[in-house]
Amino acid sequence: MELFDHRPDPDAILEEIQTHRDQRPGRLKIFFGYAAGVGKTYAMLDDAQERLKSGIGVLVGYIEPHTRPETMQKLHGLPVLPPKTVSYRKMELKEFDLDKALELKPELILVDELAHTNAEGGRNKKRYQDIEELLGAGIDVYTTVNVQHMESLNDVIENITKVQVRETVPDYIFDRAEKIELVDIEPDELLRRLEGGKIYRSDRAETAMQNFFTQENLRLLREIALRCAADKISSENQSERSLSDKMANTKLLVCIGASPSSAKCIRWTARAAEAFHASWAALYVESTESEELTAQQQKTIRENLDLAEKLGAELVNLTGHDIAATVSEYAKLSGITNIVVGKSRNKKTLKNLFDMDFEDKLISLLPNIEIHIIPGSVAKRNYKKPRKKIKYDRFHFTWTDTVKTLSILGGATLLSFWLHKLNIMNQNIIMVYIFSVLLVSRMTEGYWYGIIASAVSVLTFNFFFTEPYFTLNAIQSGYPLTFVIMLLVALITSALTVRMKAEARLAVRREHRTEILYEINKKLLATRGLDRIVDLTNDYVVKLFERSVIFFTTDPEHGENGEVRQAADDIGSDVLNFADEKAVAHWVFLNQKRAGAGTDTLMGAAAFYMPLISQGKVLAVWGISCGKGNLDHNTRLFLRMIASQVAMALERQHLSDEQRNIMVESEKEKMRSTLLRAISHDLRTPLAGILGASSVIRENGKMLDENTQGSLIANIQEESQWLIRMVENLLSVTRLNEDASNLKKSPEAAEEVVGEAVSRIKRRFPQCKILVHVPEEFLEVPMDGTLIVQVLINLLENAIKYSPADSPIEVRLEREGTWARFEVMDRGRGIPNEDLPYLFTGYKPNESRSADSSRGMGIGLSICKTIVNAHQGNLEAENRKDGGTIFRFTLPLKGSE
Repeated sequence: MELFDHRPDPDAILEEIQTHRDQRPGRLKIFFGYAAGVGKTYAMLDDAQERLKSGIGVLVGYIEPHTRPETMQKLHGLPVLPPKTVSYRKMELKEFDLDKALELKPELILVDELAHTNAEGGRNKKRYQDIEELLGAGIDVYTTVNVQHMESLNDVIENITKVQVRETVPDYIFDRAEKIELVDIEPDELLRRLEGGKIYRSDRAETAMQNFFTQENLRLLREIALRCAADKISSENQSERSLSDKMANTKLLVCIGASPSSAKCIRWTARAAEAFHASWAALYVESTESEELTAQQQKTIRENLDLAEKLGAELVNLTGHDIAATVSEYAKLSGITNIVVGKSRNKKTLKNLFDMDFEDKLISLLPNIEIHIIPGSVAKRNYKKPRKKIKYDRFHFTWTDTVKTLSILGGATLLSFWLHKLNIMNQNIIMVYIFSVLLVSRMTEGYWYGIIASAVSVLTFNFFFTEPYFTLNAIQSGYPLTFVIMLLVALITSALTVRMKAEARLAVRREHRTEILYEINKKLLATRGLDRIVDLTNDYVVKLFERSVIFFTTDPEHGENGEVRQAADDIGSDVLNFADEKAVAHWVFLNQKRAGAGTDTLMGAAAFYMPLISQGKVLAVWGISCGKGNLDHNTRLFLRMIASQVAMALERQHLSDEQRNIMVESEKEKMRSTLLRAISHDLRTPLAGILGASSVIRENGKMLDENTQGSLIANIQEESQWLIRMVENLLSVTRLNEDASNLKKSPEAAEEVVGEAVSRIKRRFPQCKILVHVPEEFLEVPMDGTLIVQVLINLLENAIKYSPADSPIEVRLEREGTWARFEVMDRGRGIPNEDLPYLFTGYKPNESRSADSSRGMGIGLSICKTIVNAHQGNLEAENRKDGGTIFRFTLPLKGSE
């Protein structure tokens, strides 16, 4: 019978199946072409008509208004979603209504032009992000795109057509598509359609044929589109055959910098990784020169890293002065087999004339790894590293550093005069000045104090310590060369010192970041409880970034406001808790992607929102205020590191909570089983007695004398009363088990509760002698009076049952500190020691009872234990030394809970 108790509920199974269906991501089908006018939209609408005839719920979400007349005829009979109107620069634009589509939730929706850029003010910057939301909501999507909009092919298309396509789609969208339908026609036929005005107006068609729509361009674009479709099919076939067939031993690494050619390298690496089915990483090395980058260069690096992440790369950020050495060490440790670097033709200067090129250093350091050099485009060959300009910007004039420089040079000059009087050779004086330059570089900020000190030391040495004295002329032939060498040594020493200081700053910054991560991790490991984890995280974020933060542990759609921590001089909780901000956090929960300020989704938000993900599930979302400006790349990277630590802590907490819930459910199941076993034992005897007595009366009623018949009826009445009390107990414990936290307690006079229980027992057992002892002081106890009366009745009934008929039962009420102590004492035979551990469970393990055995301990004591525990009290029992048993329970007094 117990097996049937654990059978799953059919309704729950059906509900779970329906939930899984609702959670199924939508399927994406892309109608793929090599140019406008090949018939992608026509093919998409034709397919949609067939799906509509087969009973599929189809909705046309958006079709570009410039679509051809014969294509628009295919819309006949298809339900169309009205576009929403967006005001942009005094123009009214028609855009796809994403919110309405999500509200209607059709089975299949058609959205034209995958690469379209939405007008400002919308939730998402790009239309492919709208389609991702549709897919996440379980809606199947048909869409169209041309090959020139593929992100990884952007530079290839530009080289072919000499036109830069700015609307691009990440390759992972193309890879995510379940079906790719190639829509293809001959280039000659496409040009005839263009000439006939079936694609563009005649004036625009003529311009297009002279630029993009040339015979050669279309032929090459068609070839690329065919290859993309073939690669997609080949990749699917290989995946279906065996995942182990992939070249898992190939791993590519692309080096990213501030150069515009880095984007070309990233796209080339993405294409190569796709062709070889290999993993790849994008590496950016932060060096001392990173502090000298302009805002535009920092933006370029951030865009390159975002591009690499969009194309599926693993982002790696390292620090080091020698970039080639840092890259080589990472490649050796990470098993890199191919490295991709960019190369631009820059003019040689005196500074870099003898410097080894970056790619040559890599080849010398990594002779066993293939180095792929991607040349920069012609338009970008004029790129130069603006180091000189940046170093001028780094010169900080301060009176403190100026005084330090003059003092050190003055002290070196006085020391040199003293050495000169002692007839010590000038070589030693030169060393004094070189040492002074070293001190200046060490004790001041920037390069220029060291450079100025180098020049001043040479001139001072020439003026005071070379003949003719106190002039800048030198009569000895060797001195000019000495001056040049002295200047070079001083400059090199100064540069090395400044470099060491910069590297020390980088090391300190890196160590500080590592220490913070270690400290956060250590504290998270020692923190228990979701609220404490949230408070700890918010404290660190506010402290580190001086920005306000809001932390959502559940979807704000469910009513949570989020935990806000305010930073000084920043936007506060009133802004971060706006309904619009909660909508952004809700979107992040649903789509598992970053959104808000500084992203391409919901850009108008006041904060940057990041999901904390573990095992593919969003555990929380936090928002970092952008009232002081958008977050830079380094801040986002640091936040991602902290987020990984917090996600692990949240995952551990969730597992702990789940384990606790499992234990609670196990205890509930154990109590349920104990209750059922106790009921099966305790109900059998009274029911058998009632059945037996009633059968005797029915069958032999006329033959029974009056005394016997009365005795049988009294027995039936007694057993029935016992069953009624049993049902009352069961109802009491059921009410408690539903939710003990809802127990309604009110201040009650303890002696009145005792009196109520004794009076009710007296009515049932009038011959029983009960002695009551209550204190003189008034004891007011918060309790559910009805339940505590039930506890006392059960204990008194148990005492009467196991005590001799002439022995008194004692009830004692006393104050014990902040507790009220209730005791029920009898003079019975006591409780066997082996039964004491199971006294309040109602059933002893491995105990076998006959069908006609007495009721035993019953479930009354189990119910008493449950009621007392719900009142934050304690119930215990012990045997009296002179015979009998004491049942004792305590309840907290008013004000001591």
